[in-house]
Amino acid sequence: MTQFKPGSFLDQIDIPQDLRAKFSLEDLPQVSAEVRQYIIDVISEIGNSHFGASLGVVELTVALHFVFDTPKDKIVWDVGHQAYGHKILTGRRKIFHTNRSKGGISGFPKRSESEYDTFGVGHSSTSVSAALGMAIANKYNGDSKTQHIAVIGDGAMTAGMAFEGINHAGFEKDANLLVILNDNGMSIEPSVGALREYSKNFKPSQPLGNVKDELWKLLGKVSKFGPDAQSIVAKVSKALKGGQSNLFESLNFQYFGPVDGHDVERLASVLSELKDIPGPKILHCITRKGAGYKFSEEGNPAQWHAPGIFNKLTGEIVKIAPAASNPPKYQDVFGHTIVELAEKNEKIMGITPAMPSGCSLNIMMKAMPNRAFDVGIAEQHAVTFSAGLATQGLLPFCNIYSSFMQRAYDQVLHDVALQNLDVVFCLDRAGLVGADGATHHGAYDLAYMRCIPNMIVASPMNEEELRNLMFTAQLPNKGPFTIRYPRGRGVLSEWKTPMKEVTVGKGRRLTNGDDIAILSIGHPGNFVQEAVDELSKIGVSVAHYDMRFVKPLDEIMLHEVFTKFKYIVSVEDGCVMGGFGSAVIEFMADQKYQADLTRLGIPDKYIHHGTQKELWSDCGFDAKGIVNTVIKTLSISEHTIKLKKNIS
Repeated sequence: MTQFKPGSFLDQIDIPQDLRAKFSLEDLPQVSAEVRQYIIDVISEIGNSHFGASLGVVELTVALHFVFDTPKDKIVWDVGHQAYGHKILTGRRKIFHTNRSKGGISGFPKRSESEYDTFGVGHSSTSVSAALGMAIANKYNGDSKTQHIAVIGDGAMTAGMAFEGINHAGFEKDANLLVILNDNGMSIEPSVGALREYSKNFKPSQPLGNVKDELWKLLGKVSKFGPDAQSIVAKVSKALKGGQSNLFESLNFQYFGPVDGHDVERLASVLSELKDIPGPKILHCITRKGAGYKFSEEGNPAQWHAPGIFNKLTGEIVKIAPAASNPPKYQDVFGHTIVELAEKNEKIMGITPAMPSGCSLNIMMKAMPNRAFDVGIAEQHAVTFSAGLATQGLLPFCNIYSSFMQRAYDQVLHDVALQNLDVVFCLDRAGLVGADGATHHGAYDLAYMRCIPNMIVASPMNEEELRNLMFTAQLPNKGPFTIRYPRGRGVLSEWKTPMKEVTVGKGRRLTNGDDIAILSIGHPGNFVQEAVDELSKIGVSVAHYDMRFVKPLDEIMLHEVFTKFKYIVSVEDGCVMGGFGSAVIEFMADQKYQADLTRLGIPDKYIHHGTQKELWSDCGFDAKGIVNTVIKTLSISEHTIKLKKNIS
């Protein structure tokens, strides 16, 4: 690994106290430039990281740590993929090159990693609620001095939870809370919705550099007004702004801005003044995602959200072109297949909450713009919007990452399943996703979907099966239908085969065997096939069943399995608690069968970041882990293995 060298200022900063003690306001532009260059230097070489969001808040990050007494003052970063500058300034510069690698630092703020990471994040729109909770707790504990800052942006203001937090905070008039709206007009792609259009029209308020002086000149020290100080400050502040008001002020926030989020000296001055103004406040900062790096500013913002390895001098993103025979990504199979289906079925609609490129619904959005919707970071709305479409005879394919679907669980239960509506949930990124880590692993959908009445739950072993399941789901009167599939590529180079109906609740036996049965669901069936080949070399005869459906289970097939086999292994890329293996055990108990059944999957703990292959191996359900489990289950000795290999 290259030894990254910070500049003459940055190498003097190990923690924010160094920034505050060693540098002046006039030094902050140089500090910002060096932080930005360090991010560019490291990420261009290691890849596998977010990029544009952190570049966009470099000046804001430097100003926050310069003005506030962190970690005593609490900064909460919404989503968290913009917090690289924060990590560099808070003791992790020397290990920043390990970002998102197995055993290295997390790509998101994480409380167990640093005292400066005040709240663990990864999903959007949580910062206001968390910071308000901290503010109320410290007030309750008699601490009126600690500052609480929520930095929210990258599209996170489109989610309902952000408004829930703001609505409550406006009611807590004594809360020591500053919300910083990092307005870059983006999530991963350009933000959508009326709020985005509304914020474009915000006019600059009173020049913030003079706010405190003006208020103090008119009122004297606020403290002499006692409990009425906040209301007086709010009224005078509004008067200084010429009576201008907006949505945030209507919710009892004092609004300041918009201000240039890349003028670090001005930001530091403004933040210093806002510290002394009591009550809930919003500072509106205009920033540019990818700011300060020519190629990310001029290029496709979505491409520079997480570009991988790139040449920092030319901006060329290093991509290993897949061979023509390489299998496609599951998401692209979804994207092309939904268009193919929609061309024949005029009822099909596509919905995604702010992930059109990530889930490949952008293919349909381009081909059929009036039938595909990006609803913003708003999973709950996406599900109930889909339910509304379904009540009028349309067939929505609602594509949401598995870990994000957790945010809309009540809507799935109440608005879709209870009414038995025809809504197809395509859960992308199901299972272990890799470098994003615990906040993004789709570990739980098999468990939380299979317990819902009326819900069909399926998972394809390959691309052809994904197409067949999508075809099946769009047939009439199927009711709520969940199809979950992993991040990354499938296994078939020739995948675009004619689609055919799959009988709901029907699995398939892929190999015959006599010694042990392995039951799989979804993509890990390919690991089982590898394991079956390896086990055959040592004389172990394995029957492999691709169950396809977790709900309803293929009970005819399970009767066959439990009648014939004493030893059974279940394999899933999902939590073993309540998942596919648990469903098989429930069947076994209900039918009074007895067998030696071992469940392989994601154990009952949070799995941190690494590559998918590393994590599959750690959890023991890659091909090698399956082989080892079978050998252990059948009590095959090392001597026997060597003997059979020699004979073969």
